[in-house]
Amino acid sequence: MTTTKTPALPTAPAAVREAAGGPTMRAIILDGFGDLDVLTYTDIPKPLPKQGEVVIRVKGFGINHAEMHMRRGEWAEAAEVSGIECVGVVEACPGGEFPVGAKVAALMGGLGRTINGSYAQFTRVRAENVALIEAELPWDQLAALPETYATAWTCLFRNLDLTAGQTVVIRGATSSFGQAAVKLAVEAGARVIATTRNRNRFGLLASLGVDRAELEIPDLSAHIAEAKHIDAVLDLVGNSTILDSLNMLRRGGTACLAGWLGGLDPIADFNPLLQMASGVNLSFFGSFVFGTPGFALADVPLQDIADKVRDGRLQAAPSRVFSFDQIREAHRVMEAGEAGGKMVVLVD
Repeated sequence: MTTTKTPALPTAPAAVREAAGGPTMRAIILDGFGDLDVLTYTDIPKPLPKQGEVVIRVKGFGINHAEMHMRRGEWAEAAEVSGIECVGVVEACPGGEFPVGAKVAALMGGLGRTINGSYAQFTRVRAENVALIEAELPWDQLAALPETYATAWTCLFRNLDLTAGQTVVIRGATSSFGQAAVKLAVEAGARVIATTRNRNRFGLLASLGVDRAELEIPDLSAHIAEAKHIDAVLDLVGNSTILDSLNMLRRGGTACLAGWLGGLDPIADFNPLLQMASGVNLSFFGSFVFGTPGFALADVPLQDIADKVRDGRLQAAPSRVFSFDQIREAHRVMEAGEAGGKMVVLVD
């Protein structure tokens, strides 16, 4: 697999340099790059409040493939404390953007990449990357929402502009991201065709409300009955299938590339003149833009999504819940492809 240059970890945790001798917290750090044993438990100083940022007492966080790539040294950036999302309670907020004690979700904004992330009892996040999420749900269900549902919602209803009655193909639909997208699209009244590499998962997709499941193959556009009549494709398989996804769209349809379940290798010798369908749209979304100009986290209706979970309109229970001291097992399950959906870790 083609990888980026291995990033360098700090010689000492950022929090240690920031506040040596202050109050400490339990954290999981990357002791180098490699296998599961680089995930190491230690005590480091608690992050100090800063203007424009929010210190969160972490109650739970989701497990993401990005963190596996960071652990292996395959990502362009990796902080010593991993974790790109969390839910918890506001501990401190000097700028007053959020009240102390409020339930919040946080994601991206450099978490786990350029600043210490959520694999800890406390984390500090830019206020632009924090959102209220006050639904009366247990922490494990709240922890399953932020990254997965914020990204799936944005892809479907911003990039693809999906509406009721339209037909959308979701490739890689049994991943945690894919399942969230299926649930949101079905709840919105779209007709969903979902793909998986394993026929044994057709039943799972049927239980989520898809119109039909298809076996994932590289040239699906040549076999799917609705080819050239499909409104939208959410492609989570990645570079190996995105050109095929474009080829199945109707004129004016859009394919959104937002995942790399098929690996990180780039499209070889891509020539739009020879390989790209005419009259269709190619869109891309990377969740790392949340909190930047034009991509405010506040635009994502996380509270509404949580309310739909509470009311039973969306089923978002995690597939597995781990305790804080089981992080290596959580990564092992993710790496082995045994997750079956969104996995979360509870900190308390």
